[in-house]
Amino acid sequence: MDQKRMFVAILISLGILLGYQMIATRYLPHPPVPAKPATEQTTAGTVGAGTAPASAVATPAVPRVVPRIAIAAPAIRGSISLLGARIDDVVLTKYRKTEAPNSPDVRLFAPLGTKHPYYAQYGWSAAPGETVKLPGADTVWTASAQELTPEHPVTLSWDNGAGLTFHIVLSIDDNYMFAVSQQVTNASAAPVKLFPWVRVRRDYTPPPSGYYILFEGLTGVAHDRLQEMLYAKAKSDAKGKPGNIAYQTTSKGGWAGFADKYWLAAAIPDQSVPTTLSYRAIPGGDGHFQVDYVLAAPETIAPGAAASLPSHLFAGAKVVTLLDRYASQYHIPQFDKAVDFGWFYFLTKPIFYALDFLNGLLGNFGLAIMAFTVCVKLLFFPLANYSYRSMSKMRLLAPKVSAMRERYKDDPQKQQQEMMALYKAEKVNPASGCLPMLVQIPVFFSLYKDIFVTIEMRQAPFFGWIHNLSAVDPTNLFTLFGLIPWDPTAFSPFLHLGALPILMGLTMWGQQKLNPPPPDPVQAKLFQFMPVIFTFMLARFPAGLVLYWTWNNLLSIAQQWFIMRRTRLARPGLART
Repeated sequence: MDQKRMFVAILISLGILLGYQMIATRYLPHPPVPAKPATEQTTAGTVGAGTAPASAVATPAVPRVVPRIAIAAPAIRGSISLLGARIDDVVLTKYRKTEAPNSPDVRLFAPLGTKHPYYAQYGWSAAPGETVKLPGADTVWTASAQELTPEHPVTLSWDNGAGLTFHIVLSIDDNYMFAVSQQVTNASAAPVKLFPWVRVRRDYTPPPSGYYILFEGLTGVAHDRLQEMLYAKAKSDAKGKPGNIAYQTTSKGGWAGFADKYWLAAAIPDQSVPTTLSYRAIPGGDGHFQVDYVLAAPETIAPGAAASLPSHLFAGAKVVTLLDRYASQYHIPQFDKAVDFGWFYFLTKPIFYALDFLNGLLGNFGLAIMAFTVCVKLLFFPLANYSYRSMSKMRLLAPKVSAMRERYKDDPQKQQQEMMALYKAEKVNPASGCLPMLVQIPVFFSLYKDIFVTIEMRQAPFFGWIHNLSAVDPTNLFTLFGLIPWDPTAFSPFLHLGALPILMGLTMWGQQKLNPPPPDPVQAKLFQFMPVIFTFMLARFPAGLVLYWTWNNLLSIAQQWFIMRRTRLARPGLART
């Protein structure tokens, strides 16, 4: 097969693959943005076997004054509502919404009555046949302290007036993990059977990101398998089903909640007892989504006895090393899968750890990407050497090949035979130029994932005008790099071309000039347009990825120039033919 035909085919295929995210998904239909937030009257209630589903019981309107206790931890500030025992006010103090220094901190949980209610709640349901007064959404709990800190846990208490006392013991670490113990003391004369439960509730539909490579929605691990469900699918699967259940299973261990690009809210039950996990999509308003766990079999609390059930709640940033540490500490299966590493998980996560390690050494993720690129070039050095040597010989053979094409232009079969004989005699593989690109495609996509989805790369600065490696280059040729005060992307997303993508295009053009030109004029013209196509294509990709491609091109140019020079000196007779 002719080398140029294969090379151009690879470039076109890669272009289509990379361009799909930028082009196609922008024009796919998205769910409409809600016209108004959900009202204070939201559906809620209890969960558990033998009870009404969580969507069936209406919650009373939130009063204007809700008793609260404060949360004061190094990574979190907020409060807990004593009405209904809801953890519903969580702000992440280490992250801001934007790069602006005065940008507000990221809010994860928000109370009922706000624009985007989002919270975790703990409670109990009665077993079938049991008649017992239980705490509900309108129960006001008593707190043992006014503030929850890593050094001082807080106990919420409520007495049902019939011999049962309920306690929710809360503690928090220095990061994003709450430890929760649900306790019941039975001072009555009869045993009671109860189902402890926990739910994470989101009373709105988050706007879609529009990126097909990123998962956002209901997620968790059950039966040692990742169970993901988009919001739209949860709505369709739950429609008309009892309890508005989109997915349900009973297993021992696991975790489940809601995954955003960088944030996670997940309930983590006791890993040693069977629990029933449910994903629910409750109709009404802008959508109400719920992930809940309920004990698979009821707890029996004898007269004069007490029972407790420990669990955890994660509410914070998806820091990879932190998720791994929690997974090891609390034996949480596949907790790192909360980060959407994708199908190339086996490659994407090690590459992330390599970048994180290099960032620790160099103090900058941009320099880490450049150092990683050097490591990749060294890893594939023998293959690239073989390829570039072959391409150098092909360039030196170009006059002979052109003459041969002219001599046998009326006999394509003879032409092909003579060319193959020439390549064999000179020990040239026409397809070898494609090999370095092919083997680096998985690395490229894994690096793209790491830059795009890991919070460590979020708002990571480089130097100069690149203040965020996870975002597109902020400069634009079509505004003369800020001299013209207008937004050309309002007319077309293609009218954004930053300085770094332009540099990438120039390096690609320079590398192209070192390659033997295609003898076919049509192929040659298409080949010349490739740097322009890739420049506009990568202009909408994260700056960190463009930096990788640019630096990789520069290293390839240096390596290819050196090999070509050595090949020319070693084969002077061939160079003169």
